[in-house]
Amino acid sequence: MDTILVTGGAGFIGSNFVRYWLCGPSTAREKRAVDTSRTNRRLINLDKLTYAGNLDSLGELLEDPRHVFVQGDIADGPLVLELLQEHRPQAIINFAAESHVDRSIDGPAEFVQTNVVGTFRLLEAAREYWSGLPASERERFRFIHISTDEVYGSLGPEGKFHEWTPYAPNSPYAASKAAGDHFARAYWKTYGLPVIITHASNNYGPYQFPEKLLPLMILNCLEGKPLPVYGDGQNVRDWLHVEDHCRAIELVLTRGQPGETYNIGGDCERRNIEVVEAICDIVDRLCPELPHRPCRSLITFVADRPGHDRRYALDSTKMHQLGWYPQIDFAKGLEDTVRWYIANRQWVERVTSGKYRRERLGLGKSVVTS
Repeated sequence: MDTILVTGGAGFIGSNFVRYWLCGPSTAREKRAVDTSRTNRRLINLDKLTYAGNLDSLGELLEDPRHVFVQGDIADGPLVLELLQEHRPQAIINFAAESHVDRSIDGPAEFVQTNVVGTFRLLEAAREYWSGLPASERERFRFIHISTDEVYGSLGPEGKFHEWTPYAPNSPYAASKAAGDHFARAYWKTYGLPVIITHASNNYGPYQFPEKLLPLMILNCLEGKPLPVYGDGQNVRDWLHVEDHCRAIELVLTRGQPGETYNIGGDCERRNIEVVEAICDIVDRLCPELPHRPCRSLITFVADRPGHDRRYALDSTKMHQLGWYPQIDFAKGLEDTVRWYIANRQWVERVTSGKYRRERLGLGKSVVTS
């Protein structure tokens, strides 16, 4: 793949993928090793730059001639089609989404607009572009639709979600992603557009907006603020380092089969309270000068989120068959993530300079009807 179009490439997972696609894994970047297989790659990055999308997450890549950034909305069909016809990418990877469950409870309309209408408009533009390609280019083209494990609903204490598990979304966010998935699948079945859908478990790592669990807890630990744990803290999530996710997406792009769905799980189930306590212990160790240590004393149990799913876990057998397994150990990945937020406080300050101030969202107090 010489040229790809990435949507949502200034967000958390998207910006990490842009960096991975153009520069290789973080270990190579740290050594400033040159991966010659990536030097001819081009990436067109379309992002609306909402609160969670920020150019600071792209850094030096904004000056890289292989990276073309365009501010725009996936729901703007003419713009998307113009970009496709101008740059002629061999693939589209759709990361663009409203993704925070709590925000979807307070204001679901934005989630419908981006995750459902936006996905539909993007698929329409992709279909028009793909239909006009020569036969050999149509054969190569791929549309990778990035989804979530949350579309499957909630698990009991045993078992895992499979690709054939029926959808049972329990939040407006999950419902909007499920709707987008159904549109993506329908475009494969009806029109033959070579769509592949992926479902990933909870991602963590650098450049994640601080409303999500890990960065919120890390930053509150550093500042001596309460650590709000929903309900009894026993909800279970499967954790996947964002770079492992990026490797999986690259593999799906090159080896995945159109019309297929692939679950990308970290095989790393942890109760929320365990994760919070682990973060506390890492911060205590790395920042012994903090006056409010131990950070576990900051843990505060708060009212649970409405419709809070109890447990997620993904069966990733199909990804294993493609040759992918997660490589980053959770303990190491978590400590690396804490270290990144400690070292990048300026990034945090810049991306949170808008409306979000780490306040509690998702209590359903505001209702949007239009």
